[in-house]
Amino acid sequence: MSSNSKPFLVLCLCLFFSSSKMAAQETMVFKGGSEGHAVYRIPAIISMPNGDLIAFAEGRVHGTDDFGDINLVMKRSTDHGKSWSSLHMLVDYDSLQAGNPAPVVDLHDPEHPQGVIYLFFNTGNNHEYEVRMNLGVREVWMMKSFDLGHTWEAPVNITLQTHKPNNSKFNPDYTFKEDWRHYANTPGHAFQFQEGKFKGRIFVAANHSVGHPKDNFEEYQAHGFYSDDHGKTFHLSKSIIFPGSNESIAAELSENRMIMSIRNQRGDIRSRILAFSSDGGDTWDEAYFEESLPDPVCQGSILSLGKVNGKIVLAHSNASDPNHRNNLTIKISFDEGKTWDKSIVVDRTDDPKKLPWTAYSDLVIINTSTIGIIYERDNYSEIIFKSIDWNKD
Repeated sequence: MSSNSKPFLVLCLCLFFSSSKMAAQETMVFKGGSEGHAVYRIPAIISMPNGDLIAFAEGRVHGTDDFGDINLVMKRSTDHGKSWSSLHMLVDYDSLQAGNPAPVVDLHDPEHPQGVIYLFFNTGNNHEYEVRMNLGVREVWMMKSFDLGHTWEAPVNITLQTHKPNNSKFNPDYTFKEDWRHYANTPGHAFQFQEGKFKGRIFVAANHSVGHPKDNFEEYQAHGFYSDDHGKTFHLSKSIIFPGSNESIAAELSENRMIMSIRNQRGDIRSRILAFSSDGGDTWDEAYFEESLPDPVCQGSILSLGKVNGKIVLAHSNASDPNHRNNLTIKISFDEGKTWDKSIVVDRTDDPKKLPWTAYSDLVIINTSTIGIIYERDNYSEIIFKSIDWNKD
């Protein structure tokens, strides 16, 4: 595969501390076996300045495999998720994969005050293990929309700025001594700093493997990349120190800080890793396992909801069961990730024959009291959207 291949809102919120189980109306967004794909996976969602929602996913043509004929697709909702458009194909990379959509809306580009959508994604030409063996390569791409997702520019390859592969067989410029191999953007949305020193910075959480495969995936490390000039150039963050730190997603905090929630691929400790940065995601002040965010070695999402008394309120979603992809739960933190005082069960099953039930998810703001969640359900056969009144007691 060559590099020429084309394939916070700050809100006024009311404060509640409680634990609850929410019943919410659900809508089918992507259904396996329909619209040209056997399976849809890896959902991401963003809100437009006009209130529209855009949902992205991988459309897997033949089945559940993470590698193969995988397309990048999207749908739009103009009624806050109550109904969804037909499927729109964004990237069809022939028989190879295009996936890991990471969308974000740039609201601070003076040349485009209506907002610009950036969609970051990855392509690959072999299975994950073979890429870890350096028998394939993963690349990083960016595409833009200047009309709220109705039309899109051709993708641009940004691998040389955001990745460090050492495999000149696939590209003569891939000669980085760091020898990063497998690579994936965050499953879920990217984000933009809305205030402070780093206002306007676009940050994309990601992960990579380093060198030859190790036991228990210990060659994996989470990291991120960012742009301060509206996607013209990109810079890499430092990597998270935890061996096996994998799929990650990030959100803005107050006072130029940010938080990243990370999957522990080793699985020895079944909880999320949280990392904090005070320099806009360039370096990391601390990282630790958060016991109040149990995780079965799966993906999660995190979202800044706005401020109360100068502090960012955070929402975090994941399959909150240490043993199974089940019990999808949203937890709310009112102290910028130090504690998680409110718990909202979104979906679960008590039937062991139906596992895995809930898996990957992503969060989006609907209004000051409502967040939307898009998630995989029922053994990856469908992707569902729900609106959750997180302020309801």
